[in-house]
Amino acid sequence: MKLLIGGYTKKKATGIYELPLYNSDNGLKVELGTAKEVIKIGGPTYFVQDRDLIFTINNAGDKGGISSFQLVDGAYQEKDSYLTAGSSPAYIGIDSVKHLLYTANYHTGVLAVFSYTTDGQLTLIDSVTHTADTLGPRPEQVDGPHPHFFDETPEQNLVSCDLGNDCVDFYRLQNNKLEHLAKYQNEAGFGTRHIVFSPDGNYFYVVGELASKVNVVQFNEKDWTFNNIATYSTIPDDYTDHNGAAAIKISHDGKFIYVSNRGHDSITVFAVKEDHALELKQRVSTFGEFPRDFNWDPSEQFVVATNQNTDNATLYKRSAEDGCLTPIQKDIYVPEGTRVLFSE
Repeated sequence: MKLLIGGYTKKKATGIYELPLYNSDNGLKVELGTAKEVIKIGGPTYFVQDRDLIFTINNAGDKGGISSFQLVDGAYQEKDSYLTAGSSPAYIGIDSVKHLLYTANYHTGVLAVFSYTTDGQLTLIDSVTHTADTLGPRPEQVDGPHPHFFDETPEQNLVSCDLGNDCVDFYRLQNNKLEHLAKYQNEAGFGTRHIVFSPDGNYFYVVGELASKVNVVQFNEKDWTFNNIATYSTIPDDYTDHNGAAAIKISHDGKFIYVSNRGHDSITVFAVKEDHALELKQRVSTFGEFPRDFNWDPSEQFVVATNQNTDNATLYKRSAEDGCLTPIQKDIYVPEGTRVLFSE
C-alpha cells in the first residue's frame, strides 16, 4: 500500500508525490515513509486513478486542464493532455467502468465530461457553463458561479456543487449530451462545495465552504423531490476566526461523516443517527495549517490529512465503532499537499 499526494506547485512542490505505507516494529505500527516525486506537473490539486493510469489537474501556466499518465516499467509516462486557455479545473471525478472523467472548473464555471482509453487518450464529450443565477452575498460569490465538484450520483446521474450559486445541480448524460435535471438550493452564503450520499441513495450530505456547515437532505432521484432535514456547524460556536470547510467523506457503512476545516485546522467527525440527524463525535487537530483534503485506505482503518500551508501530513487510526480518529504519526513532510489518494 502507498499514498499519492498532489497539490499546488507555487512554492516547494513540483508535482505528485508517493509515500510508502508500511508496517514497522514487528507489524505493531503503521508508518508513512518519505515522499518522493513520481509525476512532475503543475498544480495537481486533484487527481484520480484507474489501475495503472492517473488523471490529474494540470496548471500549465496560461493554460489549464487535465493530463493522463501511465505507469510503465515502474515510472509514470505522460500519455495525453486536454488544455485550454485560462485556469485549470478544481475537481476531477472518474467512472472506471464507463471510462469517463468529470471536471468542474471553479474559475470558468465549466463542467465537462471526457472519455478515456486504456492507454490514457482523452476525448471531450460535452460541457456546460454555469451562469450567475442565484449568487450568494459573500465576497467569494459575487463575481460569478464557481462549480467545485462534478461526479456521479447513486443512480449514475451527475451532480455538481456550485459555491457561487449556493446550489447542487443534477444532470444526465444522454447521447453524449449533458441535460439538466434538477436543482437543490442551499441557504444564501452557504458556499456549496462537495457532496456525499448515503449508502441507500436516499440522502445526501453537502458541505458549505463559506458557512462551515453540513446540510443533510433527503431526496428522491426518481422525481427529484428534496426534503431539507437539518444543518450542522463543522466548527465550535465560539470560534470566530476565518474558516473554510473543504472535503467531506462518508464511511462505507453510512454511519459517520467527516469534514476538514481550513482555519480551525481540524477534522470534524459526525455520527449519522437512525433518523439521519448528525451527532458530533469529535473535532481532531490536523497538526498543521489548511487541510484541504483527507482520505482513507480501502479498509477505512487509516486516514491521512494533508496541510497545504505547512507542508505536512498526519496519519490517523480510525475506529469503526465510534468513528473517531487517533493520530499515530505527525509532521510527515509533503509540500503544498491537497489531494490524498491511497493506492496499491
